Amino acid sequence: MESTEEPQSPDETGKSLPPPPPPPARLVDLFRIVIVGEIVWLGILVVALFTGPSILAWTAVTGAALGGIGMAIMTWQRSAARRGSKTAQQGL
Repeated sequence: MESTEEPQSPDETGKSLPPPPPPPARLVDLFRIVIVGEIVWLGILVVALFTGPSILAWTAVTGAALGGIGMAIMTWQRSAARRGSKTAQQGL
């Protein structure tokens, strides 16, 4: 992600305010969030399979599959950013 820092409006003295600091890395790291979501979906899948076939089991399979696709895309983007690809998202 590129930083889209807009110029700050001047304060009452006419000086420009400094840009705000970036958020902490642990709050921006989406890979951890996707891993936690994947674990939750797999846990729901295990419970749903023990309670019998239901729509919940298919929902959990879909959630786990989409989480896996999301992790694959993030890994692909990170590797593209590390090798310096022009089209890769930066700051991952």
